[in-house]
Amino acid sequence: MINMGCSVSLASWAKEYLDYCQKYSAKVIDEKISVFRRFFQHVDPTMLVTELKPKMVLDYLQIQNNLRSGNAANKERKNLVAAWSWGVRYLELPEKNPCRVDRFPVQKKPRYIPSQEDFWKVYEVTEGQDRVMLLAFLHLAGRKNEILKLRWEDVDLENRRVSLWTSKRAGGDKEYDLLPMTDDLFEALFKHRQVTEGAWVFPNPITGMPFVSRQHWMKELCGLAGVKKFDRHSIRHLSASILDSAGFELTVIQAILRHKSATTTAKYLHQLRGLRVALNDVFSQKEMPTRAGNSDRHSLRLVQNG
Repeated sequence: MINMGCSVSLASWAKEYLDYCQKYSAKVIDEKISVFRRFFQHVDPTMLVTELKPKMVLDYLQIQNNLRSGNAANKERKNLVAAWSWGVRYLELPEKNPCRVDRFPVQKKPRYIPSQEDFWKVYEVTEGQDRVMLLAFLHLAGRKNEILKLRWEDVDLENRRVSLWTSKRAGGDKEYDLLPMTDDLFEALFKHRQVTEGAWVFPNPITGMPFVSRQHWMKELCGLAGVKKFDRHSIRHLSASILDSAGFELTVIQAILRHKSATTTAKYLHQLRGLRVALNDVFSQKEMPTRAGNSDRHSLRLVQNG
C-alpha cells in the first residue's frame, strides 16, 4: 500500500480503499464501487484530497436526495464517511472528515409483518425445497443470506443444531451462532437431506450453487396464496413477534435473533438450553389454514433445546 498522505487524488484514495474492501462480500463491494462512481460524476476525481470540502459533499448528497431519496443519500454519506475514516487511519488523510455532513430526513414506512395465518397460507402453496426453506426462515429467524447460503456441514442432524454464519459484525468478520432445531425443522431437513446432493442445503436446481437473491420469490408465493406481500426479513420479524407474544424475555429473543456484536458457542448454548420443551408447549397444536379438503395441522415450535 502506498503512503498517500495529503498529496494525491481522490481517485487514488478511492482505489486504495476499494482494494482494502475486497475482504467484504460481493454485495458490499458493488455498493461501494457504485457510490464512488456516482460521486465522481459530480466531484473531480483528479482533485487532491485536501481540496475536498464539506459543501462539495453536501451538494452531491443533495442531488441523491432529490433524485432518489433521503435514505439513499444517507447511505452514500455513510459509505463516504467510512472510506475517509479508513483513509485517516491508514493513509494519513486530514482528520477532519469532509464527508461528515448533516444527514437528510427520511420517511420510513413501518415494515409489514404478516400474521401467522398468512405465513402458513404461503407455506401451503409451496412444496419440496421451497417448503423446507420457508420453515427454516421462520424457525431459525434467519437473515436472507444466512439461509440461502446454508451448507450441510453447518447442519448437525445428530445433535439437532444449526450453525448460522453472518458477516454482520464489526469489521466484516464472519462468525457463526448455534441455534437448536425444532422437531418440525429437524424432520424437514432430515428428509430434504436424502434428496439433496452437494454442499449446499438449498441449491439452485439450475446451477447447483446457492441462490444469489431470489428477488421475486416471496412476491410470487404471496400472489399464489392470495395474501398481502411480505418478504423474507418480515418472516424474521414474525419469529420475534411470536416469541414476544409468548412472553419470552428480551434477552432470549436477542439471542435467537443474534443481534449482539460478539458471541460464543458456549454463551448461546447456555442461553438456549431448556427452551425446547417450553416452546413446544407454547407453540404446539396451532391450527393453520389448509387447502380445501386437507385437514392437516401444523405445529409451530420456534426454538428448542440445543
